[in-house]
Amino acid sequence: MSNLLVKCIKGRHTRGGLKAIGKPCRYIQQAAGLEPFRILFLGRDEFSCIVLEELHNAKDVWQELAIVTTRDEKVGRRGSQLSVSPLKTLAQSIDLPVHTIPRRKTDFRYWRPPPPFLDPHPSHVILTASFGRILSKRLLQYFDPPRRLNVHPSLLPLYRGPAPIQHTLLDNRRETGVCIIQMEQLSKGIDTGGIWGWRRFPVPEDATFATLRDAAGREGGQLLVTVLRDMLAGKATQVPQTSLGLAESVSHAPMITLEDAIVDFSVSAADIVRRHRAISHQKTLTTFLPTSKTLQLHTPFVYTSDASSLPRVLGAAIYDGETGSLLIRCAGDTVLSVPKVKQQDRAMLDAKNWWNGWKSHCGKDWQGFVVFSRSQSE
Repeated sequence: MSNLLVKCIKGRHTRGGLKAIGKPCRYIQQAAGLEPFRILFLGRDEFSCIVLEELHNAKDVWQELAIVTTRDEKVGRRGSQLSVSPLKTLAQSIDLPVHTIPRRKTDFRYWRPPPPFLDPHPSHVILTASFGRILSKRLLQYFDPPRRLNVHPSLLPLYRGPAPIQHTLLDNRRETGVCIIQMEQLSKGIDTGGIWGWRRFPVPEDATFATLRDAAGREGGQLLVTVLRDMLAGKATQVPQTSLGLAESVSHAPMITLEDAIVDFSVSAADIVRRHRAISHQKTLTTFLPTSKTLQLHTPFVYTSDASSLPRVLGAAIYDGETGSLLIRCAGDTVLSVPKVKQQDRAMLDAKNWWNGWKSHCGKDWQGFVVFSRSQSE
């Protein structure tokens, strides 16, 4: 068993039942007695891996399982590292066939599925889980509409889009969920399809992107298996997203950008730490020095001891020898502690070494503290 497979099957999850709220406005029932499915599974990341592991273990729902993912790609300085899809690594470790898509999105629009999926059949299913690409109308047409499924880590219509887990954490939601939805053509909107199944589960107070991703992947994989079993038994029903009672809360979860990582010290230290837990795997929290250079803030946490020596200006920072970290003034009389930083064009340093270097840089203009800001112009 590969290390990736071990990683994918680790972690706790909250068990929940399949529920529906309200009366469905649309009802689709599958014919009983179908043969197990032939599934084309599209994905890439660790969320995809966890869903696949649950599906792979449920051998009663499938007779063929093929994987589609991205190609290996050279990354880093001068292409010094090779980025390999985690889903590809997992699939190969459990002897599943792997197919790759073109690198360019424009070329993917014309990509065709491998055999036997070129010939539409009621047993054929196309399934996506954190795939990161929009499927073209041309590709979807190879599959019957009820066989176009997506595992989405939110309670739709909340957080439609590519980053639902991150935005769940950013908004400090105490509850989230997973949905199995029917994929629709792009003209009907992203993540707007009918729901075949859904589950709620709580968001732990200290959840990070990784821990919430793993919980959602486990719940989503188990829910997917339940939906597929119901389809085979002729018990599956599809309801519109309005049936979940959340239609008034339609929201979107756009991709995380560099702007999302710029720290705003006019919010509380707890809010900043929450942002770190939500997006630091993608974008490191960053602020600006008086010189307009950026400074990355690594592994921040809320400081709870006395900080009376810290200036009252939001964004003001001093070095605290007792904790070996920078203390930064935030809103609500809260303080952020940062043990490691990385200045633009420099190596990462512990707070003490960076602080000593900054004092030396300031020379006779040193005031005993520094004030960070949200932009170069502040």
